[in-house]
Amino acid sequence: MKTHFAAALVVLPIAAIVCGCGSDESAVEALRPVRTVEVSYGTTQQTNRYSGSVQARYEVDQAFRVSGKIAERKVDVGDTVRAGDVLAVLDDRDYRLAAEVAGQQLISARTEAQQAESDRQRLEALKLDGSVSDSDEEHAQSRARTTQAAVAAQTRQLELARNRLSYTVLRASLSGVVTAVRFEVGQVLAEGQPVVSIANQEEPEIVVDVPEDHFASFKTARFKASLASAPAESFDVILRELSLQAAPQTRTYRARLKPVTPRHLPLGATATLVAERVVASSLAVVPTSAITQQNERPAVWVVRRAEDGEAAGTVELSEVEVHEYRNDDVLVSGLPAGELVVTAGVHKMAPGLKVALPSSGRDEATRRASR
Repeated sequence: MKTHFAAALVVLPIAAIVCGCGSDESAVEALRPVRTVEVSYGTTQQTNRYSGSVQARYEVDQAFRVSGKIAERKVDVGDTVRAGDVLAVLDDRDYRLAAEVAGQQLISARTEAQQAESDRQRLEALKLDGSVSDSDEEHAQSRARTTQAAVAAQTRQLELARNRLSYTVLRASLSGVVTAVRFEVGQVLAEGQPVVSIANQEEPEIVVDVPEDHFASFKTARFKASLASAPAESFDVILRELSLQAAPQTRTYRARLKPVTPRHLPLGATATLVAERVVASSLAVVPTSAITQQNERPAVWVVRRAEDGEAAGTVELSEVEVHEYRNDDVLVSGLPAGELVVTAGVHKMAPGLKVALPSSGRDEATRRASR
């Protein structure tokens, strides 16, 4: 009896050791399942966003063509005006006096011209009987021509004085809305100083500043715009003008885009421009969660498929070059097409680790490539 009990004590530890070895082998053989995406180089859509504002295509600064003191102000910011409406009036007393002086000088010049012409005619009649010399006649003719020229000059002076008098009333050169007023009654203005800005609301545009590295691709993009007051309502716009000269301070290029379908846009409103462009097949799209680092450089875990055709493989770390980060994806290069990239649990990977490939890996890859 004692012999059987001792044998049992020996057999139980051996059995425990055997069972323990079997469980360890099962743990080693169990493969870690991974989620993957297949690398493909097809066309991809590049999206950029720009902040801008709504501006009128035609906005004109109005200014007096003469200097003077403001006597009347007829408009305020936000007023709607039509071409020819009075915007402001200058004190015109000096210009009225100048016009009166020019008129009197014209009367004097005409009187002298009439006198000179009468003298010429009398001398011409006296020359017939030899009472007047040729030099006297030439002198009379010269004086008559000089006085006629003086009349013509004074006529132009009177026209100029009357024009300057009319310039003391500032009238709108186009129909639109007043966007700025830069004067007050009693202020003395210089000739040509801008005092009122008028914008034509009929042709609003989206104006944005384009960075230098987006300049080339911006020309070939498709555009949609939305306003901050209605972000869910986007509309198509087309590029009308792209400056070829960068702004000296910001080093950006001013772009102006107009709606494809004419629509009313409030001037000065904040706008968001979305530029979409199809990029050539030099970049692959992978999820952001797939990116890790190796030697302080971006890298991804790549699954090398098993040669026996099983849905399994081993992982290796491969460096990539990141070109652009998006919301959930990254544009990368440096990987051969068809490689399987681990997209989840990358921090649990190790070189040579055996993993199990899900059957949905290719489906996910197809969905990623089509986005």
